[in-house]
Amino acid sequence: MSAQPVISSPTNPRIKAAQKLQRKRARYEQGRLVVEGVRLVRDAWEAGARLQTVFYVPEQAAENTAVGELVAVLAAAGLELVACTSHVFAQLAETQTPQGIAALVALPELPLPVGCDLLLILDRVRDPGNAGTLLRAAEAAGAGLVIFGPETVDPFNDKVVRAGMGAHFRVPLRVCPTWEAVTALLPPALPLYLAEGAAPVDYTDVDWCAPAGLVVGGEAEGAGPAARAVATPIAIPMLGRVESLNAAVAGAVILFEAARQRRMAARLAAVPAR
Repeated sequence: MSAQPVISSPTNPRIKAAQKLQRKRARYEQGRLVVEGVRLVRDAWEAGARLQTVFYVPEQAAENTAVGELVAVLAAAGLELVACTSHVFAQLAETQTPQGIAALVALPELPLPVGCDLLLILDRVRDPGNAGTLLRAAEAAGAGLVIFGPETVDPFNDKVVRAGMGAHFRVPLRVCPTWEAVTALLPPALPLYLAEGAAPVDYTDVDWCAPAGLVVGGEAEGAGPAARAVATPIAIPMLGRVESLNAAVAGAVILFEAARQRRMAARLAAVPAR
């Protein structure tokens, strides 16, 4: 690997092509995105994502064991590896302190689950950190599908991908620019619940063992009118003078209540009858 030519010009066509993927339109036109860093590249690879090209900095691969080992694994698997200087790598990286490895990956489109009984819908969630964290929480809580609904940030935005910590490659997700498109993906008569601070129903009073969908709206405006028209508002009771929770925190609290109820139900079902 060390003997191959090293790209030293930021105007190299391959670097310029990878840079274009920082824009949403280019990502969807080409059907791929850039994932950066040891954790994300490894997660994508281990999840079975289609890695197309791997860019790396030889010096960092030599100095950082984790980078070097990952480069060796990908090289052994026959992936195309492109060496470049740290200066050039910085042109396609979007982190402040790049680790020296990134990959072009086909946009993930995992198959929709059969009989999905817990899903998450993001409606007007424009903050990429919140969106990625919600996707990560949905995976951890066992949700089978995450829908990026109307006026929500692109799930393949670099900050969303980093906040998702690999969940993009393990949880089915779909982008629905309209609520009609969202509805088309939902099972018939699926109850929907909307996280809202002043709702009269507590989130713990919902039967989360039954099939359900959770809608989380953006922090500034909340969910849109279409979501409000079909979802039952639920609230997280709070002490102190705090008026509301961060959207990602609120969504995670509710998702893990659903996971807790389902875990307890499974334990009870496993207890032999006397």
